[in-house]
Amino acid sequence: MQVEPPLDTVFILQKSLSTPSHISSLTFGHAGHLFAGSDDGSLRVYDLSSFKVLKAIRGLGAEVSSVVCVKRPGSELRDAWIAHGHKVSRFQLETPKLIQGLEDALVTIDTGAPEDVLNELSLNSNKSHLAFTMDSGLVGLIDISNNTITRMETKHESVCATVKFVPDRPRELVSGGYDTTLLHFDFAQGKVLSRRQMGGMALSPPFIMSMAMSTTGVLAAGTADGRLWLGFGGERPASGGKGTNKKAKKWEGLEENEALLIKVAEGPIVAMAFSDPRKITISTLMGVITQYLLLYNEVEGSVVLQQVWQKESSGLAKVNALVADDKRIIVGGFSADGRGMLEIWKQEVHVPTPEHEAAIVDNVAAIKIS
Repeated sequence: MQVEPPLDTVFILQKSLSTPSHISSLTFGHAGHLFAGSDDGSLRVYDLSSFKVLKAIRGLGAEVSSVVCVKRPGSELRDAWIAHGHKVSRFQLETPKLIQGLEDALVTIDTGAPEDVLNELSLNSNKSHLAFTMDSGLVGLIDISNNTITRMETKHESVCATVKFVPDRPRELVSGGYDTTLLHFDFAQGKVLSRRQMGGMALSPPFIMSMAMSTTGVLAAGTADGRLWLGFGGERPASGGKGTNKKAKKWEGLEENEALLIKVAEGPIVAMAFSDPRKITISTLMGVITQYLLLYNEVEGSVVLQQVWQKESSGLAKVNALVADDKRIIVGGFSADGRGMLEIWKQEVHVPTPEHEAAIVDNVAAIKIS
């Protein structure tokens, strides 16, 4: 008999926000600002205490597929690097102007042919380079100091959906594509350091649709057939944790013998985020939101994936983006009537009952790593 897992943390729907067009991308500015991109080429900056729009950008001419925020000295409002179509533009939001257009961009960079489309941006730890991915399978870099572009020689064989930098290794990044492959690059060398292909085939191929990287180097990837891949080989021990903080010579996050691939959903996993090094939240395309803890079993030398919370969105017909921190989970997409929608879920801590504490945890998987 299945029983409920021992839950001491739940999330309640704090606010739903409607927009004229589908939400296509999300990121936090500082903790109180949410940047939300839409498929009509617009961006809105929300104050998460009042839920009011502080600033907006319109008329970018193509879907805002990704947004990266960069701190501007002396300002609470972050600058925004925005991917739209095959171009990337940087905007300063700390201006008197409430609504900006493409002509207000500090810089606009053309990354490829007009028929190619950008999918995701990622900023390295040095804040010196932006990585980008494209429908053609291309992975490229923008040097922020001079806005020049370099492209990796090795491409994905299909759409490259997602890219993340390795923490504390500003030259190294990992990309994931619809060719079911993860590629680990050193962009200064311009070469692939390692790769990993998703195995198996279900009703849907294991296209890699989303990724997240923890601050300690754990890599997660979500597939179109509802599987979650977790790579622990490149994990750097957190300060005060077990082991040494000495930097390893190589990042081995794609090592097969330190990875877990498990079916966790019935639909594509389209978005995910780490809210701390051991906590990840994922969403399926149809809006099933799940949070997991990653726990070490030191006796058995294994990692346990423990589901601690799950809820199906009542307002979103399709999910396109998700962000999470230690207080909130925010998902964006569109509702059944075709309007854009944001759902803001707020954490509430509950004291577990003795019955919950004694309950057997369901939906748990483990992998031997020693």
